[in-house]
Amino acid sequence: MSLQHPAPLDPQDRISAEAFVRANTRLLRPPLVPEIALHLAEESLAIWQKTEEDLGVMNVPPPYWAFAWAGGQALARFLLDNRVWAAGKRVVDLGSGSGLSAIAAARAGARSVLAADIDAMALAAVALNAAANDVAIETTRDDLLAYLPAPADVLLVGDLFYERALADRVLAYIEAAAAKGMPALVGDPERNYFPTCRFAALAEYQVPVTRDLEDAEIKRTAVWRYVG
Repeated sequence: MSLQHPAPLDPQDRISAEAFVRANTRLLRPPLVPEIALHLAEESLAIWQKTEEDLGVMNVPPPYWAFAWAGGQALARFLLDNRVWAAGKRVVDLGSGSGLSAIAAARAGARSVLAADIDAMALAAVALNAAANDVAIETTRDDLLAYLPAPADVLLVGDLFYERALADRVLAYIEAAAAKGMPALVGDPERNYFPTCRFAALAEYQVPVTRDLEDAEIKRTAVWRYVG
């Protein structure tokens, strides 16, 4: 994960990234959030391989952006059903991936939404998905975890507690945001490094997921609020 401000994508690279997303996904609706359409992969292994092969680049980030993960689906569902959390507010979606939670926040009436992801392919997917849902979303490729949280009203975190080092950095960022009065909403199925004791569950969902990627076809997933 980069600790610097990455250089902006060359316009041609951006076009290539968007073309790759279009060519290797279908516009689908996540089971828990059918109101939102996303460019998603139908087969996990195929797109994992094609990301490196078609782009001609080795060691690119895994295409997390190509799937509607359980945490993101739960968080999006919660925002659409509880619009008070986003309506009229400045929202930051950390590790946005497909942009599902960011799009839900925009649909819920957010004043502004910033989708942050260090993967350029993810940001291409976010742009296409925002357009498909007729919402405006800003994007940044900066590694926000390397800095103090910028002023905002709500922080969204969907499924980022799957690796210890990343989980530690995300928790530190959430703590820093809380110190500035910014509440954090986390969608997570209690993955290995999610510190349940630091959060309170606000809602729970049974989320249909891709069996290729998960250990079950339905993941019990909650939306949590950081409580310290």
